[in-house]
Amino acid sequence: MSVLDVEIGALTGGPAELDRHRGKAVLVVNVASQCGLTPQYTALEELQQRYAGRGFTVLGVPCNQFMGQEPGTAEEISTFCSTTYGTTFPMTEKVDVNGDDRHPLYTGLVGAADAGGHTGDVRWNFEKFLIAPDGTVAARFGPQTEPGSEEVVKGIESVLPG
Repeated sequence: MSVLDVEIGALTGGPAELDRHRGKAVLVVNVASQCGLTPQYTALEELQQRYAGRGFTVLGVPCNQFMGQEPGTAEEISTFCSTTYGTTFPMTEKVDVNGDDRHPLYTGLVGAADAGGHTGDVRWNFEKFLIAPDGTVAARFGPQTEPGSEEVVKGIESVLPG
């Protein structure tokens, strides 16, 4: 089973339909509006604009597990992201990424190791997981790794379809 088979709601309601991203490269990022790393939204949107036409999308997954830094409602999160950062990429409902209530999407992601060998629990907001077009986890990047870094860009380019 691929992580793209997991059911998760969209931020704006209804299903997020992850399976519609099958055949694309997807960068899954647990996001938060009140974090010191929140400015990464700018670089995430730049990646979205740069690679969307080549079979890529960012998928934002709001999470309030790290010091309550994503306390807003779905509407508040959506408004914040679109008005502050001009985001156009899809967002899911707010979920837990760690613990007993970890969403199945993250159950399928956290086994992947980052460049330093870390697997398991998500460490902080803005941890990134790169999903290959076949639905496998191709890479994991720590929260401090900037979305526009050479490491992330090379990872994305290595799994773009076609």
